[in-house]
Amino acid sequence: MPAWDTSCAQMAHDDRTVDAMLGGRLQLEQPGRGHRFGHDAVLLAAACPARAGDRVADLGAGVGAAGLALAARVAAVVVLVEVDPDLAALAGANIQRNHLADRVTAIELDVTAPARRFSAAGLAPESMAHVLMNPPFNDPARQRTSAYRRLAHAGSAALLTAWTSTAARLLRPRGTLTLMWRADGMGDVLRELERAFGAITILPIHGKPTQPAIRVLVSATKASKAPSELLPGLLLNDKSGRATAEAEAVLRDGQMLTVCRSRR
Repeated sequence: MPAWDTSCAQMAHDDRTVDAMLGGRLQLEQPGRGHRFGHDAVLLAAACPARAGDRVADLGAGVGAAGLALAARVAAVVVLVEVDPDLAALAGANIQRNHLADRVTAIELDVTAPARRFSAAGLAPESMAHVLMNPPFNDPARQRTSAYRRLAHAGSAALLTAWTSTAARLLRPRGTLTLMWRADGMGDVLRELERAFGAITILPIHGKPTQPAIRVLVSATKASKAPSELLPGLLLNDKSGRATAEAEAVLRDGQMLTVCRSRR
């Protein structure tokens, strides 16, 4: 059995489903094909060290999975930023569906838009305590992606630079960035983060024992001078393919992943 509830009900719209997340604590409407939420969004939310009342931006939010998972765990004020109008609309509907409209909002905006566009949307420089982001991380020169998945999953080095710059601009000093990236691109992430961040902490994510990491979950603190740190990896499944107890605690039960150094 997977570590998060994949039961779904078909909507009137043939290519949309409503899927349970965090063991049923959240119900999210999403496209039936293309970019759909999974483990990455839950892990990203679990690693954010937000506290009640903190302002958090979820960049590239899709239908709102990561930001809503965070809001379900802690009473933070979350802004979901998504460029695709259909996904942004679904994010707004998911906010209402999960009764989180008092603390969560969704806006249609390109992460690479200029600062004035963000300010006009209420996201001024240094206004956020935390930023979450799961940028498009598949190298388009190496990965084949369908038309439905290309926007969400195929990125470039220039795009990573732009997203990281936006996060740095939005964060207040000592604010934290939490991001997910493919494991074989960890060097690219470290190079980008060293421009404005320190206390960079990397948590490798392994699908199965003895296999190389498939993702890295990275936490960084703006304007920190602390050195980088590599943590022991998180194993999602045992050798039989069954979810590990540690993965279940995070993906189904909503337990926090302590990655940020200030929370350890």
